[in-house]
Amino acid sequence: MIAAAIPVGFFAGLFGIGGGLISVPFLFFIFETFGIDKDYLMHLTVGTAFTITILTSFSSVLAHRKHGAVDLSIIKTFGIFVIFGVVTGTIIASMMNTKSLVLFFSIMVYFLGAYLLLAKNKSKKVYPSFNLLPRLSFGFVSGLISAPMGITGAMINVPVLRYFGYSINRAIGSAAAIGFIISLFGAIGFFLSGLYKSVDIPLSIGFVNIPAFLIFVPITTLMARIGANTVHKLERAKVQVLFGIFLYVVATIFLYRYFNI
Repeated sequence: MIAAAIPVGFFAGLFGIGGGLISVPFLFFIFETFGIDKDYLMHLTVGTAFTITILTSFSSVLAHRKHGAVDLSIIKTFGIFVIFGVVTGTIIASMMNTKSLVLFFSIMVYFLGAYLLLAKNKSKKVYPSFNLLPRLSFGFVSGLISAPMGITGAMINVPVLRYFGYSINRAIGSAAAIGFIISLFGAIGFFLSGLYKSVDIPLSIGFVNIPAFLIFVPITTLMARIGANTVHKLERAKVQVLFGIFLYVVATIFLYRYFNI
């Protein structure tokens, strides 16, 4: 867990992802090794990942804000719609089995990784059409898709913000702030759903594993700040390509696991 927490935190800050995209695979294999009930394996993984990323996301946001890369105006309008999406997604996830959640995770990561690899990295004016309706739609969908995956939505929101004209650095910084909202309500949702189902998982409360939380949080919080500061020293085009490749690696790992559960 200590070894895993270092790259989780660094990539969280570097890509504005909160850490879920990399902590989910690590935690999944760790919990599987410990012999956690497969019926709740992915649920515990996602719930724990969300809880860890609350502080990781917050740390990442603070670092990006110092570089002026967080658009607070979009956070205010996105936030409420994201919350509704997260609540809905959490309810749906509680009714899915582990194998279905793994397949869903893999497909979505492949799709959004492809977008980032193919998208042109041009700075342009934000489209005026990015008003209430698209913000409502994308905000809800972002929360809805993120909740069953244990991610903070950056892999959805970074491409969306890029499409509407944000630079890659500003898209990542703003996505990190949106991710904080997703991780907070996602963690609450999985914690409560675990209590509702009265699951009996060692060293866990609801769908949150206590040892993983205590080990990951201090390390990932520190490494997230390092990653967030690093991204502003790199070329924008390279960051976008790295993000896309990173998503493909994670998706491949989970697709392989899907066929071996």
